Amino acid sequence: MNKLFPLFFLIISFAVFDVKQSQFIARQGQVSFFSYTSVENIEAKNNQVLSLLDIDKKEIAISMLMRAFVFKKDLMYEHFNESYIESDMYPKANFIGKIIDFDASNKETQTRIVRGKLTIHGITKEIDIKTAIKNTDGNYSISGDFDISIKDFQIKVPPILSSNIAKTISIKFTFQYQPYEE
Repeated sequence: MNKLFPLFFLIISFAVFDVKQSQFIARQGQVSFFSYTSVENIEAKNNQVLSLLDIDKKEIAISMLMRAFVFKKDLMYEHFNESYIESDMYPKANFIGKIIDFDASNKETQTRIVRGKLTIHGITKEIDIKTAIKNTDGNYSISGDFDISIKDFQIKVPPILSSNIAKTISIKFTFQYQPYEE
């Protein structure tokens, strides 16, 4: 019996280790957006973005509070949350996707497409995002950028302000993942 216990413990340890080793978390991912207009550029950053990465399933999930975006001007923050994104009704943005042709064992930076569903302002759209994925000693980082159309997410801009808001918004993101521990 005493000889079986260490063997049983070792088997259970490997089973648990394998599961945890494939799951990673980024608790303070960074997402920023930029809107260019002739009147005034609009920029904001959110450093409180949560992301989960499962390298075995090649899946990624991202969730962020819209009110966590930081703007240079308080009035921009107020307009963004109250008039455009309507953060009281739609407090979060989410993305769930699959990494296409991802090789977790590759130590080189991989450029891959992440295909998934982005939900902003209560509207979900399928998108493809070109990303750079890097494996550094078993810790992963993912970064990239993409554009969205405000029309696709039914973000309404009053005609009088249409020259102040770009019709296409550029979004950048960076996530530094750590092994997920329960």
